[in-house]
Amino acid sequence: MSPVSRIKSDRDDPNGIVRQYAANAPFRSATAEELINDDNPFRRPVRPHDLGFLDYGTPMPADEALRLSALLGHRMLRTVHDADQLYVPAAAGGHPSAEDAAAFRSLDNRILALRAGAVLERHLFHWLGGARTPLEGGADALTGHVQGVLEERRARPGRALEVARSCQHRAEAATFTLVQLTAARPAVHSAVGRGLLGDYGTAHPALRTLLLEDLRDRTERAPHYEALLAGAGLSAEPYAYWQFLLGSALAGANHLHSAARDHAWFGEFLGAWVHHRLDEAVTAEAYRGVFEEAFGDAGARYFTDVPELTGAGLAELTGALVGPLVERFGGEAALSFHRGFEDARRLAATFDSDLATQLAWADRLDEYKVKAEKLHSLIETSGMEVDLDTFVESHEETSTTHVHDEHRLVVVEIGQMHFWNNVGPMIAMNEGDKLLIPAERLHGSMVRSGTCTYHQPIITEEMLGQI
Repeated sequence: MSPVSRIKSDRDDPNGIVRQYAANAPFRSATAEELINDDNPFRRPVRPHDLGFLDYGTPMPADEALRLSALLGHRMLRTVHDADQLYVPAAAGGHPSAEDAAAFRSLDNRILALRAGAVLERHLFHWLGGARTPLEGGADALTGHVQGVLEERRARPGRALEVARSCQHRAEAATFTLVQLTAARPAVHSAVGRGLLGDYGTAHPALRTLLLEDLRDRTERAPHYEALLAGAGLSAEPYAYWQFLLGSALAGANHLHSAARDHAWFGEFLGAWVHHRLDEAVTAEAYRGVFEEAFGDAGARYFTDVPELTGAGLAELTGALVGPLVERFGGEAALSFHRGFEDARRLAATFDSDLATQLAWADRLDEYKVKAEKLHSLIETSGMEVDLDTFVESHEETSTTHVHDEHRLVVVEIGQMHFWNNVGPMIAMNEGDKLLIPAERLHGSMVRSGTCTYHQPIITEEMLGQI
């Protein structure tokens, strides 16, 4: 078995704070019955046992934005933002959701959430600062840049939506794609509501009306969102598909909430909000097409009723938002808006790439079974030494969905397990079965036999090149 380095911490260092926060009962690892969780919005499995070897005390580099620390970090940060949002238990006392609600709403959890949130935001978002395109020219240049992004995105709304429509198993791809929207759209709705609150009318007279109009539009389209999910046979209950949410799907709305909560990020919030509106406008027709082909037209108005965003309209919106701030704060206001816009843009691009890769892998599992056989044969015949994790697990022992930071081969030696990477049918793996799981691909598993022994050799890029 390969060695795993546990990172030491005490209660008051960044890792200690995160581990204390994740120790709250609603964040415990999932059981066999909790793959889908449509009656307990407070139940948010995090995999707390993995936090011992993840370092949240340092900023995450850009090339690690899809790794395990990002996935678990964004899961935890979403619970931080939701700690002061209204969620309703499924039943009164005695129901699991009521018990988890008490723990989720507790004063201790809310205090720890404030501390953990600061650690997580630094770890998860620091990398964005090194990726921004510089802005030169003030408010006019900002407006031109935002309009340019609109035209660019109109030409190609997203690679993931192209992949979804080209998959062999299109209904499965559409289901997973729709599930990702449950990570983002309701949370953006509540983030806009968070940003609306306050007494700022004399400083920015138009802002309350602009935010309220957006909030009203999202509220009016909410029944169509529920109909869209129902048409796909999915639940609209909050976080019913928590385990199937990509970290990158959580990240964009997490960033918007972070900017809305920290009023020092006021300009960044406005920039990020505008990018969310832009992204929703340019992807609406492509999303509608993916879901209508798979599930019919139920809920289509959720996309067809998205407010149209023209170049002139976007320029007017940007000017209305930035103008009063430039008058008060000078050029820094345009720069802060630009930072928020660019950060939201980068997070949206990361999600698009992540979703496209996940869909393509899930659609071609048979190919990855063939690759797994070739890799196993290569290891066995060459006698090469590889890092290897071996697991011996009992009946219904469940692995909360996760990603690996490296490519892994799964080889079942004894027993049977079920593997999953999507809502719906599970993939049975029996003795001798093998599967290649690429780095950063979301998956989980559960033992179906009395016991199951399986191995996970770590696969290098060099080994992949040999097959």
